[in-house]
Amino acid sequence: MSDAAPMIEVRQVRKAFGPHQVLRGIDLTLAEGERVALFGPNGAGKTTLVRIISTLSKATTGQVLLGGVDVRKAGDDIRRYLGVVSHAPLLYDNLTAWENLAFYGAMYDVPNLGARAEDVLRRVGLWLRRLEPVRTFSRGMVQRLAIARAILHNPPILLLDEPDTGLDQAAADMLRQVLEDVGDAGRTILLTTHHLERGLSWAGRALILNGGKIRYDGPSKALTVADFQQIYRTHTEVA
Repeated sequence: MSDAAPMIEVRQVRKAFGPHQVLRGIDLTLAEGERVALFGPNGAGKTTLVRIISTLSKATTGQVLLGGVDVRKAGDDIRRYLGVVSHAPLLYDNLTAWENLAFYGAMYDVPNLGARAEDVLRRVGLWLRRLEPVRTFSRGMVQRLAIARAILHNPPILLLDEPDTGLDQAAADMLRQVLEDVGDAGRTILLTTHHLERGLSWAGRALILNGGKIRYDGPSKALTVADFQQIYRTHTEVA
């Protein structure tokens, strides 16, 4: 991957399911270390866009580059540069937290796997629960373990699709701290969420996707929640 290139580039990406146009020409660039929150109503295309960037789905037309590399030409190895947390946590319920990380670590040939698994489990606050099966975990614990799995191979890009769904405020606050910790490593993070306040507090830049197009793109740190609520209402009324 080129050090000089942006970490994520999306160029005129369109996605159609039959006659239904989900994405209608998306242009988006994320710099190294940038944290971006993607907002939008249900059906706006947020998950579809994340799936295309994560190589789990293919665009109908357009181009995605990760670190300057076209994902269409990179093969499966490009996924080593990605950590993904989706609606499905991609964890094995009957395995312990430790066993889950051991399995995924072996897939990615993680060096010093035991030490690395311990490190990420401590970072997400699950070290003392490492020998318990995932089926006994709360929703918040599952999400923290999913993040541990996503960063286990130390990817420069982290994609999180509504990681706070179903979490109470205490669990969401803990998740925010985990994201801040993993973001400190200089990772580029793109997350989707329906929760405006959480998204604004997690990210330095806010996007609004509606009707298959990015309707708003701007810095978020200077915005109050009330200001952004008005911006959100204005741009989600557009179809």
